[in-house]
Amino acid sequence: MGRGGVTPDWIDVAGGSFLMGGGPRDEENPIHPVRISPFRLARTPLLRADYQAFLDATGHVAPPFWGEVEFGHPRMPAVGPSWNDAVAYCAWLGRRVGEPVRLPTEAEWECAARAGREVLYPWGNEPPESLPDYASRWENGPEISDAYPSRHPLGFFGLGENVHEWCGDRYDAGYYAVSPVDDPQGPLKGPAGGRRSSRGGSWRHQIKGSRCTARSSIPPHLRYADYGFRIASARE
Repeated sequence: MGRGGVTPDWIDVAGGSFLMGGGPRDEENPIHPVRISPFRLARTPLLRADYQAFLDATGHVAPPFWGEVEFGHPRMPAVGPSWNDAVAYCAWLGRRVGEPVRLPTEAEWECAARAGREVLYPWGNEPPESLPDYASRWENGPEISDAYPSRHPLGFFGLGENVHEWCGDRYDAGYYAVSPVDDPQGPLKGPAGGRRSSRGGSWRHQIKGSRCTARSSIPPHLRYADYGFRIASARE
C-alpha cells in the first residue's frame, strides 16, 4: 500500500488443506486438519503511511507513541494499533475500496506462512539467526517493511518477523481440540474484552523470528509498540 491507504498490494493464496499446529507449547496442539478457502493477504504489514491516512481521514486516536522517531518512517509497519483499532481500519478501508477487508484468521495466517511446505519458519527451516544481518537489525524499533528481499516463496515481507500481527480470532488455548475443519474462525463467543490472537515475531524480543505455528495473544484494547497487522480479503 502506501498511496493514501486505498491500494492494497495483495498476494493471492490458494488455500487448501494442511495440518495446522504442532510445536512445543500446549496451545499449539493438537495437530489438526484444516481446509482453507482461497484468500488474499497483504504483501506487507500495514504501513505507517497507510494508517496515517486513516487517522487523517477519520480523526481516530493515534497510538500513544505514534510521534516517536523510532516508529516514524512511512514504510515501517504501523505499530501500536490495538485489535479494536485494526478492525476499525479494515472497516474504513473496505468502504474506500468497495469490498470487505478484514484481519486474517489464525488458520489463514499459518496457511500463508507455510505456503504448502512443511517448514518451521515462513522463510524455511533455518533458525532466525540465519536471517541476513540478524545481529545488527531491530536495535531500536521495527525496520522498513521491505528493507531486505523477501525469503518467502509467495513474496511476503515480514511474515514471522519484525512485528506481531493481529488476527481476527478470539483466542482460546484449547481451541485446536474443537476446531472445525473448514475455514476455522476461532471461538465464536467469549468474554467481553477477551484476548485476541496474533502471529509472527517481534523486533523487541530476544529471538526476533517466530515459527509458523507459534501463537500469541493480548487483550483487544492494548496498544503495544511491537504489534501491527496485515489485512486480508476473500479472493475474487
